[in-house]
Amino acid sequence: MPKIAIPTALRRYANEQAAVTVEGTTIKEALASMTAQFPDLQKHLFDGEGKLRSFVNVYVNDEDIRYQQQDDTPISDNDDISIIPSIAGGSGAESRAADALPDLSKDEIARYARHLIMPEVGMEGQRKLKAASILLIGTGGLGSPLGLYLAAAGIGRLGLVDFDVVDKSNLQRQIIHGTKDVGRPKIQSAKDRIGDVNPHVQIDSYELALRSENALDIVKEYDVIIDGTDNFQTRYLANDASVLLGKPNVYGSIFRFDGQASVFHPAAGGPCYRCLYPEPPPPGLVPSCAEGGVLGILPGIIGVIQATEAVKLILGEGEPLIGRLLLFDALKMKFKELKLRKNPDCPLCGTNPTIKELIDYDQFCGITPPAPEVKTEAAADSWEITPTQLKARLDKGDKITIVDVREINEWHISNLEDYGSTLIPLGEFQARHSELNPDDEIVVHCKMGGRSAKAYGILKNAGFTKIQNLKGGILAWADEVDNSMAKY
Repeated sequence: MPKIAIPTALRRYANEQAAVTVEGTTIKEALASMTAQFPDLQKHLFDGEGKLRSFVNVYVNDEDIRYQQQDDTPISDNDDISIIPSIAGGSGAESRAADALPDLSKDEIARYARHLIMPEVGMEGQRKLKAASILLIGTGGLGSPLGLYLAAAGIGRLGLVDFDVVDKSNLQRQIIHGTKDVGRPKIQSAKDRIGDVNPHVQIDSYELALRSENALDIVKEYDVIIDGTDNFQTRYLANDASVLLGKPNVYGSIFRFDGQASVFHPAAGGPCYRCLYPEPPPPGLVPSCAEGGVLGILPGIIGVIQATEAVKLILGEGEPLIGRLLLFDALKMKFKELKLRKNPDCPLCGTNPTIKELIDYDQFCGITPPAPEVKTEAAADSWEITPTQLKARLDKGDKITIVDVREINEWHISNLEDYGSTLIPLGEFQARHSELNPDDEIVVHCKMGGRSAKAYGILKNAGFTKIQNLKGGILAWADEVDNSMAKY
């Protein structure tokens, strides 16, 4: 009987199984068999009309079923069937004549000696690296190894885009930052560390969020774009800006123990990110690393792969990952490669593109303000409650049902169990909210308030009226109410 490999992001809906044995002679029959065994997978794989969601791809061996017979693609017991969801990433660089390349100083020749004796690099190749410019979008998990290794390799100009600050929870994987940097802007910490690795690198800092209004102006200045982001709206923005400007986009993504890498470059005949994932998943359906976690070593592996691809593009050596998706499973210590094809109907890079300028990516990805529509300032405040306000009411003896929508592993770090808190993870909330009494006063919370805002919306749509969201989540509770509580 055939088996379907279940990606990490979906295993929680399949009793944590890495592979499921199914019955059937076609993909349609196999998926029906799988969802019959694990009904919770249905909504993650299919839309309301029973069609496979556009952000979920199915491969038989290394071929996408979209380019075979789709649902009717035949399968046998020996076929390798994989579900590849989107995971909440020739020379592509501008070629320069040898006489236009910058010279290497005596210090640089000594620094890059191990490159210079390689026939694939040599003096000319190292000069190409010095002449090249790379934009790193994000200086976090993926951006850390990228920044360090690209600087060490001798990339002449690095652009860094980030607006976050260093938190203790970053240090488990974001190796470009140290304990002394906690509280500092990441871009400053990264700039200092890269400058220490290689003072010959020009570092451009963009301490801002990449948005539609600034992306083209920033991206156009660089030869290669590297996507190290952690949200779908910036992934699509980076992809679209790269395609519109004809730049290669070196993609990497990570989640728990799984990683993906590719090079999206339609100008070189390859597909773009939209060819792989035409639409983003609905908000909250695919957990981010902040919600689902990530092995701290994993971004080092995927980030180094991205750095390798960028260097290959600049040197014009080897076979870049254009048209190929590399999958990495750290638990099995296995790599797998899938073929990617350019979609002729892609709205961005297809035969008749309809996307010719950057769009509103928050709207495209369904990111909306969490607060409900209100008519007065007082009503606007009433949907949220601060930790201090909640603690005061609990101390008075008010009967309040506290619902935690985080994951079980987060619950074990810190929780409000002493106040009777109930755990219903957001991924199970739609199916389990009937366990709550609509006559009770309910306060929902998560880590920082985002996931619980979605749970608030589910309850409101279900007719609950006595509900509030804990503003700032359990982290705010730790800051405002209980300083002894562990933060993560």
